[in-house]
Amino acid sequence: MTAPLTSRFPYAKGPDGTRRIGYGADYNPEQWPREVWEEDVRLMREAGVNVVSLAIFSWARLQPTADSWDFAWLDEVMDLLHAGGIGVDLATATASPPPWLTTAHPEILPVTATGETLWPGARQHWRPTSPVFREHALRLVREMATRYADHPALVAWHVNNELGCHNVYDYSDDAARAFRAWLRRRYTTLDALNHAWGTAFWSQRYSDWDQLLPPRLAASHPNPTQQLDFKRFSSDALKEHLLAERAVLRELTPEVPVTTNFMVMGGTKGMDYADWAAEVDFVANDHYVIPGPQDRDELSFAANLTSGIAGHRPWFLMEHSTSAVNWQPVNLAKTPGELARDSLLHVAHGADAVCFFQWRQSAAGAEKYHSAMLPHAGADSELFRSVTELGSTLEALAPIAGSVREPARVAVLFDWDSWWTSEHDSHPTARLDYHREALDWYSALLRLGIRADVVPAHRTDLSSYDVVIAPVLHVVPQTLGKELTRYVESGGHLVTTYFSGIVDENDHIWLGGYPGALRELLGIRVEEFGPLLDGSSVDLDNGTAGSLWTDRIDVTGPEVEVLARYRTGSYASRPAVTRRATGGGSAAYVSTRLGVEGLATLLPDLLAPTGVTAELPSQAQGLVESTVRRDADHRYLFLVNRSDESVSLPGVTGDVLIGPAPADGLVLPPREVAVLRQPAR
Repeated sequence: MTAPLTSRFPYAKGPDGTRRIGYGADYNPEQWPREVWEEDVRLMREAGVNVVSLAIFSWARLQPTADSWDFAWLDEVMDLLHAGGIGVDLATATASPPPWLTTAHPEILPVTATGETLWPGARQHWRPTSPVFREHALRLVREMATRYADHPALVAWHVNNELGCHNVYDYSDDAARAFRAWLRRRYTTLDALNHAWGTAFWSQRYSDWDQLLPPRLAASHPNPTQQLDFKRFSSDALKEHLLAERAVLRELTPEVPVTTNFMVMGGTKGMDYADWAAEVDFVANDHYVIPGPQDRDELSFAANLTSGIAGHRPWFLMEHSTSAVNWQPVNLAKTPGELARDSLLHVAHGADAVCFFQWRQSAAGAEKYHSAMLPHAGADSELFRSVTELGSTLEALAPIAGSVREPARVAVLFDWDSWWTSEHDSHPTARLDYHREALDWYSALLRLGIRADVVPAHRTDLSSYDVVIAPVLHVVPQTLGKELTRYVESGGHLVTTYFSGIVDENDHIWLGGYPGALRELLGIRVEEFGPLLDGSSVDLDNGTAGSLWTDRIDVTGPEVEVLARYRTGSYASRPAVTRRATGGGSAAYVSTRLGVEGLATLLPDLLAPTGVTAELPSQAQGLVESTVRRDADHRYLFLVNRSDESVSLPGVTGDVLIGPAPADGLVLPPREVAVLRQPAR
């Protein structure tokens, strides 16, 4: 079921009560002399900025020593921003402890699995479970909240920053003590823990809680359930820090919404954001494009998943980049139009605020080559003109503020437990990439012009979807297995893949043959996996080719249709793709990695019984992405040209909020976005 999220989003309306989209950036005035600040506010107004995140990395400036405070500069900045009509998402400044704290208390520094200390000199050099760090951090939070509780510029609190980006896994003695306490709460008794961890294997049975440790460097593969529980614990430890800061803020400023910036992007997998979402007043996310063949697919996937995590309510894009970043092997600048297109694609998926890192590009420090709204070249630059133009575009989109994403007919399930567990060591293959498989299915749907939602597996009501795609749903507790069975028997259509339904929540195998928990629903049985070596592939008789994985499938149930067979390889002539019709619905299984091209070929067959078809004309499929937001009176159709060529979209109608007017048919220029307002259905 969807998490019971609150909806205290601060930017659906401006101070005068009119709708608006938030627009701004991280602002770091402490990096600049005082005389720059007025110019910053003037240029922010010129660009259309109405919100900034402030004081994110300011702890050393705010508390120069253990016993001294300096808020005068921040007071002045807050006043300047308020005078300029700019709201402040005020950070608690706890993201990076100052040198005086780490010198006095080196025991707050994280420790790696190999026993190495992570020293100061970068950022996030703190243990999530350190009681010493927690004491000092909450003291700072209390000072901040007390001082700025009634400041008119304050619109939201920003807890810490990118929690877990660099310190998600800490193996210190503090972490060990906290892990033991977490395990006691989870299992209550050592007998229950020993059963869950399967400690009869390798003589690992525990007789005292003090014997339990994080999965530090070991002589061989650490206990797999220990690894999984440590990942769960590490996500929870960061969440507990969020809750500790939030408690102080809600005590002192109960009317001010509280959030923290997630990182739903690429390979950032240590934090279970679907679990965190109910703990913030609105969901915020950071996202950066990683260049590659699926770069904009991944941007869309991440924004879509953020919307799913937010329960399809409006959310806040806290950070993305105007152009190049500084932390990739090669940091490519964005081409003309990409700044606006990337931003508006987030808006299409529910973002009601669009912010960048950062406002003014740094002159020193590790991120001095990271792009910003105001680049090194200054206001007389193509980049700043693009920033200002985007500000005007977002003003034109003010009517959509507060609207929600219209549900699609197709859902792609995303599950953190399966992500963590399917990629453990000592598995049939070390090449499995959970995120990549899920993204491939999403990319294939985009190619076919089919809208889909990306939603958390355990916190979503599936009944509203005609089709549910669950790639590598490796961890299937009994409750989820029953829910998926009910979904199919009630007329839903499930598609799942290789290495799904294999283990329960304790990473124990569902016995009797694979895919274990889903075997009867799918009407198939697999006795043995057939992973493929690097560079190897198998041909299917539908013209596609599989890589990474194959399964030796036996059909065991009634009403099972074989949609494709292996033509080559060890399992030649055996089923490769199956579908079982049952209870008005169906359950399909894809036993190999087909990639985007292969899935785009297969999907029409999988979708044939569902009635789901493309919402875009054939000439636009794969080139244009469509997304819909809606309120009580209107639908807002976003059409995003993902290509470098003009695309014709005949038959599109509606009032134009941005983009070319659809006279006899909309023609969308390269990398452009159109938003059309239509009557509510």
